[in-house]
Amino acid sequence: MGAKYSLPFAEPFTLLLIRMSLTVAVFLLLIIIFNARRLTPIQALHQMIVGAFIHVGYLGCIFAAIKLNMPAGVAAIIVGLQPIITAILAMVWLKEYLSTRQWIGLISGFAGVVTVLAGGQMLGDFDIDGNALKFCFISVLCISIGTLYQKRFGQGVDLITGSFYQYVMTAILLAIISWTFESGEVEWTLQFVLSITWLVFGLSVTAVLLLMYLIKMGAAVEVASYFYLVPVFAVIETWILFDEQLSFISIAGMLLAVLGIYLVIKSTANNKARIRTSA
Repeated sequence: MGAKYSLPFAEPFTLLLIRMSLTVAVFLLLIIIFNARRLTPIQALHQMIVGAFIHVGYLGCIFAAIKLNMPAGVAAIIVGLQPIITAILAMVWLKEYLSTRQWIGLISGFAGVVTVLAGGQMLGDFDIDGNALKFCFISVLCISIGTLYQKRFGQGVDLITGSFYQYVMTAILLAIISWTFESGEVEWTLQFVLSITWLVFGLSVTAVLLLMYLIKMGAAVEVASYFYLVPVFAVIETWILFDEQLSFISIAGMLLAVLGIYLVIKSTANNKARIRTSA
């Protein structure tokens, strides 16, 4: 939502550069206020790699796709593949294997996402720019790899300091991309400023800290399954804010998505319980 309201006033990577530069300043302030624990050089390097995947690869490609007029609903469906891709990669990389119930949950969640978007008529025109599709698929791959990398190499890292290093690398890479391929022009309207404020404090600070915490505490696939809630909340938000009709199909899709998440999380909890019992 923030991208939709801010992109008319800046090019995608210029917008992200402004957002991430402000976020670096916020996290530096948080480190000072909370006296956050320092990282070793290798920990800092791992966090910078995570930042390159999650914040540059994922967000950068999503913003570029939206700038190329990718319908939000189609983008959400492609991004909805992320939990399934994460599950496949987790089996290969982290040896995290899923039960039949978890696979059913992932498939149900994805079906719920598609149903929600179809019922809300958010799919738009399917005359889509090929580059926009490429950007969307690259973004899904980046968020999946970034999530698994953080799970593998981010254990024991202070969340505030780790996020700071993620955004430092992000700002550096975005500066190179923006200054190389974009004009850097920004129209500083009130709408743009308010959108940037939300993107920084609502998403880059609060939401990302929550994501890093979930990755630290849970299985990679369990965390990825929460992404099924994004289009659900998007439809609810448009219903509340813009008085758009909430159809029976959308409601059914929401329930299906929530059921899918429940199956994944419940199976994960059961597996943990069995491990503790056997120990």
